[in-house]
Amino acid sequence: MDKKHKKRIDVLQQKIQKLQQLLAGAKKQPDDPADVPRLEKELAAAHAELVGLKKG
Repeated sequence: MDKKHKKRIDVLQQKIQKLQQLLAGAKKQPDDPADVPRLEKELAAAHAELVGLKKG
């Protein structure tokens, strides 16, 4: 794994952490009903990319 992959994995892990916090906040206080599905979709995409990078 080269530096580029390691950096991308780090960025994705930070993004996932931030999205999880935003999702938890959106579920507690649903100001916009479209936020929760959008955040869940972004979180799933980030997880999928992370898994793909870790596999090789």
